[in-house]
Amino acid sequence: MNTLPNFIENSANLFPNKEAFRFGKSSLTYTDLNHKTNQLAKHLVDSGVQKGDRVGIYMNRCLETAIAIYGILKAGAAYVPINPVAPRSRVQFLIDDCGIQFLVTVPKQKKRINKLLEQETALKQVIGITDSLDGTSISWTSIFSIAMNGYQKVAILSDDLAYVMYTSGSTGTPKGIMHTHKSGMAYAQLSSELYGVKPEDRVANHAPIHFDISTFGYFSAPFASATTIIIPDAHTNLPASLGALIAEEKISIWYSVPLALSQLLLSGVLDTYDFSSIRWVLFGGESFTIKYLKRLMKKWPQANYSNVYGPAEVNQCTYYNFSSNIILEDYLPIGAVWNETEFKVIDENENQVEKDSAGELVICSTTMMKGYWNNAALTSKSLFTDKVEENIEKKYYRTGDIVRHDAKNNLVFLGRKDRQVKIRGYRIELDEVEAVLNGHHAVEESTVCVIENENNEKILTAAVILMFGLPTESKELISYCRSKLPTYAIPHRIEIFENFPRTGSGKIDLTQIKQVLI
Repeated sequence: MNTLPNFIENSANLFPNKEAFRFGKSSLTYTDLNHKTNQLAKHLVDSGVQKGDRVGIYMNRCLETAIAIYGILKAGAAYVPINPVAPRSRVQFLIDDCGIQFLVTVPKQKKRINKLLEQETALKQVIGITDSLDGTSISWTSIFSIAMNGYQKVAILSDDLAYVMYTSGSTGTPKGIMHTHKSGMAYAQLSSELYGVKPEDRVANHAPIHFDISTFGYFSAPFASATTIIIPDAHTNLPASLGALIAEEKISIWYSVPLALSQLLLSGVLDTYDFSSIRWVLFGGESFTIKYLKRLMKKWPQANYSNVYGPAEVNQCTYYNFSSNIILEDYLPIGAVWNETEFKVIDENENQVEKDSAGELVICSTTMMKGYWNNAALTSKSLFTDKVEENIEKKYYRTGDIVRHDAKNNLVFLGRKDRQVKIRGYRIELDEVEAVLNGHHAVEESTVCVIENENNEKILTAAVILMFGLPTESKELISYCRSKLPTYAIPHRIEIFENFPRTGSGKIDLTQIKQVLI
């Protein structure tokens, strides 16, 4: 297996009639998926898509996501997942920045697509809808009617680009994380081996495809010939129906941000259904509140648990596995690095620290990204170079996370080196949110911070000083952010200050501001 599409082809040979992906009452067998992804790949190639081109995927959670991902990969292109509810300005940026000429979507997104096409765009064709505004669309029905006579596989190498996943950038500009077939395959193999994924497993895919957690359902499960259950959007917001779905589908491996599990727990639905099928509960993206985790472990005592850690740039790099019998401390380690991975903990002078000291975690792994799309300077800045021998250098990714070892030799996350935070699993650059707020005509200065409410949930909050003579209400500023930022990065609350408290050096005193905001 030297490329990601081989997962589907291999599983189709081993288990032709086995469900590969399931969504609601619909499903695709591995044979169906292999054939339909070949049809999409043939159409893309016949339409002019070249090896290494980027093809956008603009759709909500649905069965077609799997066809889109593997069809694009089989065409030798790289898929670029785009959040369909992101502001049009952000979508337009991704299309322009990545040079996307083909966009794969579904009929549900037709209205948004046509709004997008009202603007000047490089798009040549939209796949998945009919009668687009510019008349360049082709339906899924037409794709699935394509005859495969003369179809030839595109020769793909393991170092070829597989996908570009965008995340927030500290300058206010999103950055595209480039992963190759090699890094994607390494993640799929390491994760499926670590958690013992097998063909009988039914893996819940709770994350949308623009969130890196989704690669477990789309790569790791097919690698092991398991079945991926794509959780519908409606269920992700309703714990009662989500709990019913987990039980009905007999999910055996669950992977999500901790918030989804906390909401299930607090809704009371865990006492309603039979969840005995669950054998692994994986969570990552942010810290799990210990008191909720302990209660969950009592509800699902048969399951094993894993605190999954790893920035999107390295997919995953550490894990902390435990059973419901363990007595948890007041913190949860991120554990140990997995196979094919090396790490260092370095100080500000890039020297390795003593074992019990804190420092920045840097990672060297087969799962590491190729770099940032169209940004060599940022790629170089993100890497730590270790000179192994005179002519041999090893590249490590700078996570920006401060860690230390605990008494049991587990790595423990202490905080961020910069101002990047994770809320509900989404990575947010506070500087990006501030840059947007400062772009409003009435804002003189802003600062953004994270506070915790009474339920220990992280809340993104902002404080602003307005320009003299330009009275503006908080709701107007929130509306402005909504037009510029993805939903998860919009401040929950914006407070207007006359002046900011300052430290002796003149910097904004965030400690005092947080006391006001709490």
